[in-house]
Amino acid sequence: MRETPWATGRILTAQSGGPRLLFGRMYEDPRIELRAFPAAARVLCIASAGDMAAALAHAGHDVTAVDINPRQLAYAADRVTHGAPARTGTAEHLTSVGRRAAAVLPGWRPTELAAFLELNDPARQSAWWRTRLDGPGLRLLMGVALRPAGPLAALLRPGFRGVAPTRFDAVLRQRIAGTVARHPNADNPLLRLLLLGLAPDPAPATGVRFMHTEVAEHLESVTPGSYDAVTLSNILDGPGGSYARRLRAAVERAVRPGGLAVLRSLRGSGRPTDDRCPLWGTVRLMPTGGPR
Repeated sequence: MRETPWATGRILTAQSGGPRLLFGRMYEDPRIELRAFPAAARVLCIASAGDMAAALAHAGHDVTAVDINPRQLAYAADRVTHGAPARTGTAEHLTSVGRRAAAVLPGWRPTELAAFLELNDPARQSAWWRTRLDGPGLRLLMGVALRPAGPLAALLRPGFRGVAPTRFDAVLRQRIAGTVARHPNADNPLLRLLLLGLAPDPAPATGVRFMHTEVAEHLESVTPGSYDAVTLSNILDGPGGSYARRLRAAVERAVRPGGLAVLRSLRGSGRPTDDRCPLWGTVRLMPTGGPR
């Protein structure tokens, strides 16, 4: 894991030098964890941009946030502990390019998107998406940008080229369609973040421990049963099967029997119906210490 791009935050082949900020914000719906975790739980999360750590801390959990990228860790700690404003990471630079390109399409000007995102009726939202937004121009643009053989893929470092599923353009459009058909847009900050790049910053939180470490190494080093729950996003998007088996064993060791692990992946097709983020293919809630 220390040799993957997650460690340096350098997603593009043209980037060099020391670690970079990869995520300025994170696309996790904390309601999944807040509804599933027991009260006042001992929780491990990935620091990332700090959004999940802040949400868990505000809910009264005892939170440890880890990250392999020291630049990312320092950013999350500053944002959660001191209320520092969000900054633009490499991932946001790429998505902002996509939003600027989409703004020339019919229905995709920011003012029109803002009206769409104020809707409260999933049936009306679904019709709006089908008839005003998901048109030939969007399909062409997303196909060029997100297919494995597209020009963007050639700019990515090898470790990132296999992170997204095949035909991610069509997959992502389908996930957005499913999201707007289930959840009121006005109550979905994750959809607003994806389409407009706008979201409120979390209020500062106290008591979060930030640790610069690789997550499997950390879970292997702590006392067995140290955590009641863990939440891990993107961890398995990139490393191979041997790391997945290692991480599963580490989670089973570090989380008490009857605890819970939440794993998010861009790949797959199984997530709770109450998840409001359209990016994820899989959001898996796994009890620990029991049969699989």
